Amino acid sequence: MAGENAPRVVVTGVGVIAPIGIGKEQFWDNLKAGRSGIGHLESVPAGSLPCKLAAEISDFCPEDHVYQKKFLKVMSRDIQLGVSAASMAMKDAGLAPGDVDPHRLGVEFGAGHISFTPDELVEAAKDFADPTQRDGYTRWGEGALGKIAPLWLLRQLPNMPACHVAIEHEARGPNNTITSADASPLLALQEAMRCINGGRADAMIVGACSSNIHPVDMARISLYDDLSREEDPSRGCRPFDRDRDGTVPGEGSAVFVLERYSHAVARGADIYCEVLGVGAGCDGRGYENGAGGRGLVRAMEAVLSRSGIRPEEIGHINAHGKSTRRDDWVEAKAYHRALGTAIDKIPVTALKSYFGNFEAGSGAVELAGSILSLRHGELPRTLHYEHPDPLCRVNVAREPVRLKSGIALSVNRTSMGQSAATLLRTV
Repeated sequence: MAGENAPRVVVTGVGVIAPIGIGKEQFWDNLKAGRSGIGHLESVPAGSLPCKLAAEISDFCPEDHVYQKKFLKVMSRDIQLGVSAASMAMKDAGLAPGDVDPHRLGVEFGAGHISFTPDELVEAAKDFADPTQRDGYTRWGEGALGKIAPLWLLRQLPNMPACHVAIEHEARGPNNTITSADASPLLALQEAMRCINGGRADAMIVGACSSNIHPVDMARISLYDDLSREEDPSRGCRPFDRDRDGTVPGEGSAVFVLERYSHAVARGADIYCEVLGVGAGCDGRGYENGAGGRGLVRAMEAVLSRSGIRPEEIGHINAHGKSTRRDDWVEAKAYHRALGTAIDKIPVTALKSYFGNFEAGSGAVELAGSILSLRHGELPRTLHYEHPDPLCRVNVAREPVRLKSGIALSVNRTSMGQSAATLLRTV
């Protein structure tokens, strides 16, 4: 990805909004204390839903963070989370408007499916209460369409978080959206590094956002993934535990400011860590490739090779840790294939045990966890890990771990086998 003479890329700002905290301080305090954000689903009736648990953000107020408040009416919850986290990251980086040439400030964002709420279309859909009446279609064309807000679709487009972030911060540089589910934030990180390495930007706003607690999302996810049927929050999301029965939906966003190292030093920025590289891969066709997590193996091998890091140097792994039986098995097998015997000694944490899975957004929030772990020199424990699965032979951190190395590996993998891995190092 980067040549030998490519500029170093560092993280100078972190913004996070998650079920366990709004802002990096509250987020880290709850990780350190082992406080879970998973509870009983409260925002919508859960009686007929496949999962009765969720990781919800209860005290989020977008007006506190979004600058262009007139745009709130065309922002879904996903977008509000992403734009708000981006504002936090820019403030944390100490970057005010004009501090970076607008043409050299870009945005790379990960996002996915954004659901609409039924009440948005209820007035327009009233004529279809009885689908056997064909004249309803005529009334739809003549009058019902006019009852839909003209800008309604802007709330559902996955590229809108990147657009709104660019408008908020006058970022006129490279702008792109990655829609590869769980792998999106790390792939966005990869694209941002390419922009900086290629001389097209001095700084990039990078992150992802998503909210999967809508009933439509839960029904959709249950068609291809295993959602936990537990009713006890402490048993709902247990990555790598023998008795796990599925994941728990959640919501959140994390955003980072990436800068060319020389640019960050010149302005006296506080540097969290250096991004050594990002690797990507996909399982491809065939059962053996999927069951062996070949895409994740390739992603880890690629980033190790590009970074010149040996597996023994890795201080911790921030696992995908989805808490489904198959995904955890595949992930554990991939670690052994890519890292060899070194995996036996590397502490592994799975932060979905704190806030569940929300695809693009959860990968970004997990990355925030690794960055803050490097900053504080401590790895949060994995919650609810009581009975090790003999088919998942990884060194899961049951208690907080003092880090012996300033190098972190963070990985994410989709249900379809798209995978990404990044290596971070303290500066």
